Amino acid sequence: MDLKLHRPHGVCAQTGQPFVPGEVFYSALVRAEGKLDRMDCCVAGWQGPVAHTLAWWRSTYPANESGGSTLAPPDVLLDVLEQLADSPQDASLRYLIALELVRRKALKIIDQQNSVQQTTDQGAKQTAQAELLLSCRRRESEYRVSVQPPQGADAIRIQERLSSLLWSGGAA
Repeated sequence: MDLKLHRPHGVCAQTGQPFVPGEVFYSALVRAEGKLDRMDCCVAGWQGPVAHTLAWWRSTYPANESGGSTLAPPDVLLDVLEQLADSPQDASLRYLIALELVRRKALKIIDQQNSVQQTTDQGAKQTAQAELLLSCRRRESEYRVSVQPPQGADAIRIQERLSSLLWSGGAA
């Protein structure tokens, strides 16, 4: 799935001042009330990452409306992937971030373990979740990511989260 991601917020979250083309600004992904919010701040308003920040990066506000949309840098996405590892409610978001990192060649799929159904001693059936084993040469790490494609209304909500959180202007 290749997602079209939208622009950052057009105003600074701290000062309320609109960004101008070419202006350097900071973006942060912040966990709030069980979800991730994107916060964009001008240089003057940036006091560093706030509490519960999963990732942050510096960008330049695009000079024109026709500029292409890009994702946050791979290292930022890898940080978010790592931070979401202990968050089962964000499994679908983590899965999509992992797929984006595979698409961008920051991660490589080593193996896919499919669901296995087992019967316990009490006769109950347990199904193990399918999962991807991914390798990252950049960090010399391996990641296990549950295969959790978003379903129905959840898919729209997660796409909107990615769109509002991860778009970045040109790297500064």
